[in-house]
Amino acid sequence: MPVQMSSSADPCTVTGEAGLGRRYFPGWTMLGFAAAGQFMSAPGQSHSVAALKDPMRATLKITETDFSLAYGFATLVGAALLPIFGRLIDRFGARVMLPLVAAGLGVACFQMSRIQSLSGLFLGFSFVRTLGQGALVLVSVWLVGEWFERKRGMATAIAGLGGGLSVMTIPIVNDFLIQSYGWESTWVVLAVIVTISLVLPGILFIRDRPEDLGLHPDGIRPDYSEEPATRDVGNSNTGKPQITPLEQSWTAVEAVRNPTFWKLLSVPVTSGIVGTGLIFHQVALFGEHGLSSREALGLISVQALFATVMTFPAGYVTDRVASRYLLATSMLTLAAATLLAINLPVMWMALVYALLMGFHSSIIRSAGNVVWVNYYGRAHQGEVRGVAWAVMILGSAIGPLPLAYSIDTLSTYTPALYGLLVLPLVAALVVWTATPPRRRQ
Repeated sequence: MPVQMSSSADPCTVTGEAGLGRRYFPGWTMLGFAAAGQFMSAPGQSHSVAALKDPMRATLKITETDFSLAYGFATLVGAALLPIFGRLIDRFGARVMLPLVAAGLGVACFQMSRIQSLSGLFLGFSFVRTLGQGALVLVSVWLVGEWFERKRGMATAIAGLGGGLSVMTIPIVNDFLIQSYGWESTWVVLAVIVTISLVLPGILFIRDRPEDLGLHPDGIRPDYSEEPATRDVGNSNTGKPQITPLEQSWTAVEAVRNPTFWKLLSVPVTSGIVGTGLIFHQVALFGEHGLSSREALGLISVQALFATVMTFPAGYVTDRVASRYLLATSMLTLAAATLLAINLPVMWMALVYALLMGFHSSIIRSAGNVVWVNYYGRAHQGEVRGVAWAVMILGSAIGPLPLAYSIDTLSTYTPALYGLLVLPLVAALVVWTATPPRRRQ
């Protein structure tokens, strides 16, 4: 007997041989995997590499600029491959791609433990950045976009808890492992954790879409008697962000030809450049202001903790306020944090910096992720996100370089920081005008 939605008052009750009387919505399980995927993307993320950078540099005997170039090169490779991963995710789904990407990341982490040269660093970073920062996060967010619609903002924010907890804990864990066992063993531990937590559990439990189980997004049967929410809050009185019906989804080619796409893209690109640059050099950057390496790493945990605290408010607001307004706010917050990195009047304001960065992250993880599928639809969300994130990752590849060059040549980060300060101010103005896309008639 095929699985069908019940006509009872409870929209999450499923009838049929596969789901008689079931009230639990499987989307919450998928949300757990999305959070776990974002947490375990850490080996390819800047907050994890920041703790490993100096010990690896000392062993390999390379300069700050060389290390940043290797990291930047790897990021460019990941950016180039991300649209391809997006198409693969759209075609094969998360049930296949998430365990496959996780297995590859585990192998890449183990290989990082065996690096002995600069060329090996270039190659190793290419794998962990492509699979960790790129593909694993992309497939995790894709899964949320498929299983949730009306609650997409809140669901995306909840899944983002995985990323927030990762930023909050992984630098400290890495620092402990490095001090106790060395950076080589730290990479091995990361390899084991990624593989055990995601590969087999993902194969057993992940399902790609609610429709595969005879369900609808959110576990709620759509009420087609109501006009769908297809307008942005800024242009209507619906009180809801745009939700594009499945049959009206945009392809990646259509999206990149739309001016709104590029206005929205100014935010993740700026976040990649400025945010990655700040966190990548955070230990040395705040060392100039008198903070120890442990205190600087502790700031990363504080900003992650505050981002986690703000998760639910950010998700709630994302489902009710136009994304462009939230994204503009995130850019102004990033600009304020950059100002503090330049001029820290008193030591305690380093805490204010961490709170600002945490607030910025909470908006990017909610509104910044939701806006692509809300504006351009589910059918091609992997490819659309892949193109958008590829450009964003290009920004994160660039971010560490100006600061590295500034410290190597001028012995201070300040000139580069002033240059980076302009970017979020411009992005805030641009994204404010990013009204929902309309197809030409």
